[in-house]
Amino acid sequence: MDYQPLEREFFLRDSVTLAKDLLGRLMVRTTEEGITVCRITETEAYAGPDDPACHSYGRRAPDGRTNVMYQPGGAAYIYLIYGMYSCFNVVAGPKDFPEAVLIRSAQPVEGTALMTARRKGAAEKNLLTGPGKLCQAMEITKKLYGVPLWQKGELFLAQGTAVKEEEIAAGPRINVDYAGEAAGWPYRFVIRESRYLSVPMKEKNAAAVSV
Repeated sequence: MDYQPLEREFFLRDSVTLAKDLLGRLMVRTTEEGITVCRITETEAYAGPDDPACHSYGRRAPDGRTNVMYQPGGAAYIYLIYGMYSCFNVVAGPKDFPEAVLIRSAQPVEGTALMTARRKGAAEKNLLTGPGKLCQAMEITKKLYGVPLWQKGELFLAQGTAVKEEEIAAGPRINVDYAGEAAGWPYRFVIRESRYLSVPMKEKNAAAVSV
């Protein structure tokens, strides 16, 4: 299938807006082993220097790992957690305002057998349901840091099918207790009826999208 990349302008919006509009879009990854494609089902917005949960909160990281966040939206921001699991983020917004969207979960579309092999035989429902799992299944590593996601290449984001507002639920982000009050901000977005989520959206925390 000829997957068409999203246009550069798509990414030049604030992280909350982008996080919602990335739902239903496609991630396309090409390696020597073959192509893998997935449909994004869960995202989290990290809203820049005023967001205590965001890597750019307060100041630029002295080791340079957040430098790509200061570029115009559309680049890949990839980092390790626990020293071993990659997390894939999409830089959002204009130049010099460092926001990003974490891709938490997705649904397999193409290359499921290859994803399964990379995930050591995991069940289809669990291949991509978590940021570390997703990166392992799609073979996304720090080697792809900074790649332009609006251009066809080793990794890019494609059109897919946008999700309607009434099909989206919002709730608090996961594992950001360190962020104080910001831990409760409803910046996690999911396709409401999807079974491909890292953690089920609790109804008491879910809301129709209004942010």
